[in-house]
Amino acid sequence: MRLRVEFTTEPFDLDDPPAHAVVAREVIEGAELDAVDVGPFGNTAEGGADQVLTAVDALLRRALEAGATRVSLQVNVLGEGEK
Repeated sequence: MRLRVEFTTEPFDLDDPPAHAVVAREVIEGAELDAVDVGPFGNTAEGGADQVLTAVDALLRRALEAGATRVSLQVNVLGEGEK
């Protein structure tokens, strides 16, 4: 099974990325995922279910430890051949 996760961390800071946003991006970029798209207002990543769920666990724990007050995420199951 393949999954896509979309996430944001808050509070926002438009001048400098807050520590929780930097940590969340590092977790996702360092995970064994097939596709990663990091942006200023949202991030997405795709991969196998085990890899995505492991990355989401680390993302939540580390972002909250780094000061996030909210982490919004959505996880979708991708259909056969869907990207």
